Amino acid sequence: MAQTPSQNIENYQSNTLDLAAIQLQNQEYKSAIQTLDEVLKRAQNQDDKNKQYSGYSILGNVYLSLQDTTKSRNVFEKALVIAQELKNDTLLASSYNDLGKLYASSEEYQEKAINYLQRNIELIEKLDGSDKSLAARINLATLYLKQENFEEAYPALMQAKFASLRDSLDRKSRARVLTLLGRYYTSSKQETLAEDAFMEAIDISFSEGLVAEEEEAQKHLAKYYENNNNFEAAYYHSQRQLQLANEVFKNENQKELQVASAQFYSRENERDLEIATKEKELLDRLAESSLKTTTALLFASSILLVALFIIFTLYRARKQNLLRLREKNKQLEKAKNDAEELSKLKTQFFSTISHELRTPLYGVIGIASILLEDTEVNKHRHDLRSLKFSADYLLALINDVLLMSKMEAKNIKLEHTPFKLNTLLRSITHSFEFSLEQNNNKLHLEIDKDLPNQLVGDSVRLSQILMNLIGNAIKFNENGNIWVRIKKESITADGFYRTAFSIEDDGMGIPKNSQQSVFEEFSQVENKNYNYQGTGLGLPIVKKLLALYDSDITLVSEEGNGATFSFVINLEKATGIAAVEQQQLDAIESVHTLQGAHLLVVDDNRINQKITQKLLENKGFTCDLASDGIEAVTMAQKETYDLILMDIHMPKKDGVEATKDIRKFDTDIPIVALTAVEIDEIRHKIYKAGMDDILVKPYDVSLFLSVILRNIKNKKAQTILPTGEELLN
Repeated sequence: MAQTPSQNIENYQSNTLDLAAIQLQNQEYKSAIQTLDEVLKRAQNQDDKNKQYSGYSILGNVYLSLQDTTKSRNVFEKALVIAQELKNDTLLASSYNDLGKLYASSEEYQEKAINYLQRNIELIEKLDGSDKSLAARINLATLYLKQENFEEAYPALMQAKFASLRDSLDRKSRARVLTLLGRYYTSSKQETLAEDAFMEAIDISFSEGLVAEEEEAQKHLAKYYENNNNFEAAYYHSQRQLQLANEVFKNENQKELQVASAQFYSRENERDLEIATKEKELLDRLAESSLKTTTALLFASSILLVALFIIFTLYRARKQNLLRLREKNKQLEKAKNDAEELSKLKTQFFSTISHELRTPLYGVIGIASILLEDTEVNKHRHDLRSLKFSADYLLALINDVLLMSKMEAKNIKLEHTPFKLNTLLRSITHSFEFSLEQNNNKLHLEIDKDLPNQLVGDSVRLSQILMNLIGNAIKFNENGNIWVRIKKESITADGFYRTAFSIEDDGMGIPKNSQQSVFEEFSQVENKNYNYQGTGLGLPIVKKLLALYDSDITLVSEEGNGATFSFVINLEKATGIAAVEQQQLDAIESVHTLQGAHLLVVDDNRINQKITQKLLENKGFTCDLASDGIEAVTMAQKETYDLILMDIHMPKKDGVEATKDIRKFDTDIPIVALTAVEIDEIRHKIYKAGMDDILVKPYDVSLFLSVILRNIKNKKAQTILPTGEELLN
């Protein structure tokens, strides 16, 4: 029986919709947009709401694939309005799923995405089609895992798992569900289940040729093995993941070309429509004027031709500019990626070299410090001080390079902790005793009596500024004087003390033509009279640190007449809680004693073990030694210790994991972290594990003992020490 014209049109539209869906699946976005434009025009002319809904739904997914979220949202919302008008639960469920996918791609709309996905699942269950909710359940579980909401993620994953088992043909979804389950089991420490889930996901993906899904599963499995110290398996799966990532990258490149083509076509469509509209308006005006006179018609036609020529010329020029701009953007993107990769490699290099250099330096500085206290080697005292000075200088150089790297990455922020100004300055001047003696210089310290002694701020950064400036003055001066003057200028409306610092010397001075370049990295003033050369990092570091205080360094100098470096910063007086904290620290230092305390030293380096043990035993401690985290946990269970010194990087079990195990049966014992890595890199991890304090290797002996004294609790007092300084004598 022959079909009617209306049936022919309906069949044509259905076939066209199927074609558009296939074009979307094959990533032929430009063709899909052209097809859907035709479908929607016909459906709107015939007022066919169902066809309009289907067209908008597919078109929204096309724009979502093109990453045009604004157009995608507008089209999906049109589809939702039609579904609501039709009161069709099936269409409503589909709309909720589309909007859920859309909002899931944006960080700020995660809760909105969850809401739409839950509404989709509720409607599908109401319609008794739970298998059709599989995609929504996968997206919902992915969002929960991203938010680390494991309580909600687990039921969503279980429901997705059962739905994927019922739909045996959808192997891609099954692989995705298993990978998500592996991530959940990893987070919940269900190691065996996690490994099984990842392996099954890999088997399915490999057998079905699902490259992206296998790459995702391989990546998480490699990370799982790495976290469990199975480095051989981690390496194998990492290599497989990299191989798959290359294939995904190639596929993504092809997809991006198609996306770019479709986006360009979409924009060109809009521009063509705008040009066509303008042309129509112009033609209408010309048609009206043609009724008046033939001359006016010819004149208007000439204008139209000129306008079209200009538009065509501009269009071609714009198209060429777009092509050049696209090429430039590709070059800039490549340069940006290369720069980010280099920055990441540099950061990793500095972190590694910091640890590898600081660990042996701890041995050199520690042994030198111990021998300096031994009266039997007095005849070598000068040589030992030279050795310690050289090691301290090398440590300062390492710290300078790391500090410059961190400041370049903008990873430094000012701390806000209480400190004593006189204690800070005494520590600084004490550190320069050998340098002053070596160059026969004298250091004079002048502090304004109107300045409060107890302050709140970043004492570490202030110390770095002053030590670099004082060290610079000492290095370029012989048989001279250095004056450090600190003076209160005023008190601001906010109660801050506006404080002026100046470091003056009577040395060789700096020529006028070199006074700008000394603040550039690795730049140095020519120094013919002295052996010191240096790295040229001190003054650039000072300048960048002062920028954190919204301040700057001022230099006044003439060649042969010394130099004066000065700056002004705001200091806050310690009041309230900060003052109480400082008083408590003072009380601890003045009351507690080191004599007779029993400590556990955990370190895998035998030399470092012996140095730490010798330092502590010289001050009246008794020590037990452990070489790894497992041994430390066992000894902490059997013995009672006043404090544990815990190295971070160790074989078998590191210091973080050992601390977590100890905290399960002892929450009171102080645990101090020992590390040669930059504090900022591991601070959060250390404190989260339950440690009380941090010492960075190699550390100053006075700081080392001060930290121990501050953290020891409930010790039996034998001899009360008035101050931390007497402990060092």
